[in-house]
Amino acid sequence: MEYPIVLDIETQNTFRDVGAYDPTLLSVSLVGIYDYRTDKYESFLEDELEKLWARLERASFIIGFNSTHFDIPVLNRYYTGDLGKLPSFDILIPIKEALGRGVRLEELAQGTLKYGKTGSGLDAVTFFRDKNFEALRDYCLSDVKITKEIYEYGKEHGLLKYTIPGGVREVKVDFRPAMYAAKINFTLPF
Repeated sequence: MEYPIVLDIETQNTFRDVGAYDPTLLSVSLVGIYDYRTDKYESFLEDELEKLWARLERASFIIGFNSTHFDIPVLNRYYTGDLGKLPSFDILIPIKEALGRGVRLEELAQGTLKYGKTGSGLDAVTFFRDKNFEALRDYCLSDVKITKEIYEYGKEHGLLKYTIPGGVREVKVDFRPAMYAAKINFTLPF
């Protein structure tokens, strides 16, 4: 049985704050997950990340949106190993391969799910700075729910829908390989 984890992170700061478009310079404010094993949404503040590592290591694979180029590099600052070596599936990659460009999560949510995000990453930074952790959790877990539902829709239907000015378009996707995400190959004898 496969038990992936859907993951989304929020940060304490922005690229403008750190002076470069480099995710490894950003700091985590909150990580939200949906765990298929427990069928629960959970969140972890920066000082709670130690509770997250074993969960990610045990997951069949990690599902995210733009996670390869954003979430995983940001989280790697906190992890003693390399999260990039854990099995993962970034929903944005097959979309970019099919379209030759990316789309925003909001465009996918509106087109595929018929509802949108509750805010933006900049809102999450403001929530953190204002110490409004309840709003931060709500926003992040809403994005996790959207990512989960988009993944499930794409896996079931072989396509996703996204909005463009004046309409909706479809993109064919093949999420089946996510079911067979590579397992970690431990090379040291344990």
